[in-house]
Amino acid sequence: MVITTVSGDISPSDLGFCQSHEHLSIIREYPASVSSDQCIDDWEKSCQELKLYRHFGGGAVVDAQGLGCGRDAAMLRDISKKSGVHIIASTGFHKMFFYPEGHWIYSISTDNLTRLYLAELTCGMFIDGDNGYPVKQISARAGQIKAALDIGEFTSQYRKVFTAAAEAAKISGGVLMVHIEKGSDPIALADFLNKQGVVPNRIIFCHLDRAIADIGIHREACARSIILEYDTIGRPKYHSDEAEVRIILEMLKAGYEKQLLMSLDTTRTRLKSYGGNPGLAYIIEHFIPLLRRKELPEEQISLFFKENPARIFSKKA
Repeated sequence: MVITTVSGDISPSDLGFCQSHEHLSIIREYPASVSSDQCIDDWEKSCQELKLYRHFGGGAVVDAQGLGCGRDAAMLRDISKKSGVHIIASTGFHKMFFYPEGHWIYSISTDNLTRLYLAELTCGMFIDGDNGYPVKQISARAGQIKAALDIGEFTSQYRKVFTAAAEAAKISGGVLMVHIEKGSDPIALADFLNKQGVVPNRIIFCHLDRAIADIGIHREACARSIILEYDTIGRPKYHSDEAEVRIILEMLKAGYEKQLLMSLDTTRTRLKSYGGNPGLAYIIEHFIPLLRRKELPEEQISLFFKENPARIFSKKA
């Protein structure tokens, strides 16, 4: 088994402490024009953030920015090498909200989109694709597929991009990470992905801790063997860290400790190197001590950040 990082394949045992959904590099393209938080484009600042994270014990991060949506694959490769932090990069797509009218993602066929995702997983990521069809590749490969479920109708466009992502996951054996939006239906999406042949334990649903208030839906997803990634930590505009711990405890009580990942889902205004807060090391500095004060055993805390990521992001060599 191996984990594909931007620097190559590593053994799962070498991953270390891993935050499973971050953003470290988003160039000044269309997503940044939609939201200034979607601009993380300074090589030195992002590298400094990773070095600080490593200083506190961080070993790896998953960068969740997909193809043709502001991702800078070369920057991810370079800051990983400079900082010594493993980065698992993403192919795949974000909400259609982040793609301008006329973007190639609207006109590409399902089969060709699947081929693009597989090319990024097996050969190397594209360093273009924001302003035209991607053609320039580097050797650094993506280690997972990203997708995003929006609110409202499951349109033909979403059906196309999800079908392509599901097919890429099925063929590659890679994990499929899905952004879940408030007001969407993750269980209906789980049904769709299962019909497409995606193995449930290769699916990660993100943000349910802030998007889905009904813990019963969290439990139902886990009962189907789906992984949940929680990242409403250090985000008081949604809820307190104490409230986050209560959600975690509910899931532990239900027996799903091996299906939980955790992270911060950083934006520009949440990275210290860019002048924001709380910083990439917040979980290590502040949230884990809170978990300890709530008397969570060390072996459970280790699962969220070490054993679970090492198992979930690995695939056959």
